[in-house]
Amino acid sequence: MKSATQKTLHAIGGRSMLHHSLQAAADLNPEHIVAVVGHQRDQVGPAVDAIASDLQREVVQAIQAEQNGTGHAVGCGLAAIEDFEGTVIVTNADVPLLRAETIDKLRTAHVDNGNAVTVLSIKLADPTGYGRIVRNDAGEVTAIVEHKDASDAQRDIDEVNSGVFAFDSQVLRDGLGKLDSNNSQGELYITDVVEIARAAGHRVGAFVAEDANELQGVNDRVQLAAAGAELNARMVEQAMRNGATIIDPASTWIGVDVTIGRDVLIHPGTQLWGATHIDDDAVIGPDTTLTDMKVGRGAKVIRTHGERSVIGPDANVGPFTFIRPGTDLGEGGKLGGFVEAKNAQIGRGSKVP
Repeated sequence: MKSATQKTLHAIGGRSMLHHSLQAAADLNPEHIVAVVGHQRDQVGPAVDAIASDLQREVVQAIQAEQNGTGHAVGCGLAAIEDFEGTVIVTNADVPLLRAETIDKLRTAHVDNGNAVTVLSIKLADPTGYGRIVRNDAGEVTAIVEHKDASDAQRDIDEVNSGVFAFDSQVLRDGLGKLDSNNSQGELYITDVVEIARAAGHRVGAFVAEDANELQGVNDRVQLAAAGAELNARMVEQAMRNGATIIDPASTWIGVDVTIGRDVLIHPGTQLWGATHIDDDAVIGPDTTLTDMKVGRGAKVIRTHGERSVIGPDANVGPFTFIRPGTDLGEGGKLGGFVEAKNAQIGRGSKVP
């Protein structure tokens, strides 16, 4: 990322990638959530605590003092819940688009098929850089081979490992104890547990995700922007399917915590962030940015920048208006062109031109 900020703390849709990943885990209501914290844990640790508070549930932190591969990381996480028996799901904090519904489908396939290990796989037109899913003639998964270690024939395989797994906890513990670093990276790969489990006679399967876009990994700013655009497309579509009209989806940005009512009209160049709520029949934009705002029913907000304030029903705001925190514009009120307000209580029907 070429940044002083740890990779998973970069945000899309108004939340850090770490927050998106922990939110998806929490939505499954699992018995435990463990966050493995290693590189730059002075930043990540406090962020995990803050997210856990927001989710209103415990997130255990497992410290990975030295980064020795994915297998080592999972081992650190499993040590934090050493008495747990059941299904262990392994996900990654740099895959922010993964939905809880997809993880739950992986879990269901894992349990229903009686698997010891189930890989969440995807199919890609260009699988370069991904670990390949190797199957036998019966379609069973026999191995996951990292791109750097793959043969030419294996590199032709288009089904790849997403980095998300379901494991039987005991099989996982046994497999982690048998890992070695005899590979091009000199690291312990969690993917090697697949071969170890199969060699021990356990059933190994793969569940192919319906939407490969969900498993986009983010390793640089270009990929961060791509993931952000994909997430925004979801939010815009959701708003439209819930009854809002969005004139130009390509220039409209909606954060994941924003709520939008029915028959809302959103003009081009609008950005809605934080816990902003737009009530029914409101008109927003063009060229408007609102953060943590409440906009009442039938209000019109044009070419305005506002944060942490309230715009009452049937109020009119703009153009070129700056609403600073603590402003409360009453029903039918007006903040006109080139007006700035802060900590202002503007009564019902009052007009500030």
